[in-house]
Amino acid sequence: MPSAFSHAVAALGIGTAFFGRKPPARVLGLGALCAALPDADVIGFRFGVRYGDLLGHRGLTHSFAFAAALALLATPLARKDGGPPPGKLWTYLFLATASHGLLDAMTDGGLGIALLAPFKNSRYFFPFRPIEVSPIGIGRFFSERGMDVLKSEFLWVWLPSLALAGIALGLRESARRRPIG
Repeated sequence: MPSAFSHAVAALGIGTAFFGRKPPARVLGLGALCAALPDADVIGFRFGVRYGDLLGHRGLTHSFAFAAALALLATPLARKDGGPPPGKLWTYLFLATASHGLLDAMTDGGLGIALLAPFKNSRYFFPFRPIEVSPIGIGRFFSERGMDVLKSEFLWVWLPSLALAGIALGLRESARRRPIG
């Protein structure tokens, strides 16, 4: 799995594509939280949940169904005191959350991602898996191995997220300057 930092960066890149130069901070913060939240499933290890179980790590919380449900629950929080339309918010929060499982499917370790849970607990990886899997646990992350993971994430998550944001902003600016008619 990429680190929580990189999952949040991906959500910020997606948010910039959705909301432009001045995205609502509450919305971006919620998107970053939604993008990192699926890894809360590691708590199951303490309760005897096995890695490959539906509720195990990279199981249900990494699925598209979970992303849809979390986006549905989080949309009203993002709309507090107004804000972007609900459909746009839901779509952004869904993509931010779903990006977690998709990025994890690009890592070089683990049992795969249950993207189709709860309908199917099969685990998937993409054929292209350039992201080094992050160690589970804060202590293990802040090590030489963790630094190698961050380098990998910078190349395969941070730079593409910055590129997405830059391209989206460039397209918005180009459309804004284009004469109508």
